[in-house]
Amino acid sequence: MEMKTILDEAAIRRALTRIAHEIIERNKGVSETVLVGIRTRGIYLAKRLAERIHQIEGQQVPVGELDITLYRDDLTEKTEQPEVRDSDLPVSIHGKTVVLVDDVLFTGRTVRAAMDALIDQGRPKMIQLAVLVDRGHRELPIRPDYIGKNVPTSQSEVVTVTVAEIDLQDQVMIRK
Repeated sequence: MEMKTILDEAAIRRALTRIAHEIIERNKGVSETVLVGIRTRGIYLAKRLAERIHQIEGQQVPVGELDITLYRDDLTEKTEQPEVRDSDLPVSIHGKTVVLVDDVLFTGRTVRAAMDALIDQGRPKMIQLAVLVDRGHRELPIRPDYIGKNVPTSQSEVVTVTVAEIDLQDQVMIRK
């Protein structure tokens, strides 16, 4: 199996900085914005985006965590007992612009589950999607608003994101 690095630490940092600027511009500021990371790596990316937005705007953006385990459409196909954790939203999302943050967008099923989980928490004004990597192959009509990098892949390839907070290294790899 050949592994190839498609984003290194510096490239990830630049992509997140660009996404932070795009979020600020598209929403004309961030006063009514909440970042919500999809467990697991999306949480760390959301926290980094919040740090960059704070550096740019001087304004703190609330960051929440979303566990989508019970909303997955493949839950019955898994033989092992899923580990369910609580979602943690530090503020009400009612009437807010919520930016869902995830590491890789593939079929769109994770995002669909995340939107279902989010709606159970309240009624946001708008839901936007920020992903570090969009690899294509959508099965659902879901499109990201903010993309770190488009990476055309085959169905057999695997995209792996590692973050320093849990993997000790920031990088995005593709396995052929």
